[in-house]
Amino acid sequence: MIPSLKSPLAALVLSSAVLTAGCAAQDPAARAAGEIFDPYESTNRSIHQFNKGLDRYAFRPASKGYVAIVPPDMVTAFGNFAENLSKPGDAVNFLLQGNVKGAGQAMARFAVNTVLGIGGLGDPATEFKMAPARTDFGETLHVWGAGEGAYVELPGFGPSTTRDAVGITVDFFTNPLSHLANNPAQDVDLPAKVVDQLGNRGKYSDTIDSILYESADSYAQSRQIYLQNRRFELGEEDPSANIDPFELDTGGF
Repeated sequence: MIPSLKSPLAALVLSSAVLTAGCAAQDPAARAAGEIFDPYESTNRSIHQFNKGLDRYAFRPASKGYVAIVPPDMVTAFGNFAENLSKPGDAVNFLLQGNVKGAGQAMARFAVNTVLGIGGLGDPATEFKMAPARTDFGETLHVWGAGEGAYVELPGFGPSTTRDAVGITVDFFTNPLSHLANNPAQDVDLPAKVVDQLGNRGKYSDTIDSILYESADSYAQSRQIYLQNRRFELGEEDPSANIDPFELDTGGF
């Protein structure tokens, strides 16, 4: 159900749309020429170095320890659990996008995995070949016509754009589960997401390490990969027209 216009969520959604509309936009000709809109590059690079330090000394060793100690099936189960908790929020975003079918698919997956998947630890919905249903408020803004905006790197989050940065903020409030009284899911949502990210960092450690610690310019590499993948997700570009970031120079520091 789309929240009432008088609700705090609706006010946040409307204000975020206004904020995104006011963000700096790239010249269409420059975008068509393949130029990256990064007016905050100096600040972004400083944040990138902070994020690399955070990864090197905290997140990377924690993730390696996590996947070394926890059995792979449990790592997958915890990831499934975090993904399942996000489905009601995905449904809200689909409704905001005018995609009733997507909202139904998200809630159907939530129902099946919650009931048959032991609270979401399992993923029988995928086994039943139910359509995937994943979205976010950044995509909602895209559907509403908001431009990508400038590239930004967020402390602790990594690569983003001004549109997706606004989306990350709003997505903290879009999940109906977080608004239910006496809801145990509210207490485990954030820890579940952290554990899920630890699992992802551990499983894809070699690839992430090559980008962050072996490339000639890890900032440019991360930026290229994020923008290419995000634009592909949103159907904004043909990925074959972009540079393959894994073919860029990885000569190291």
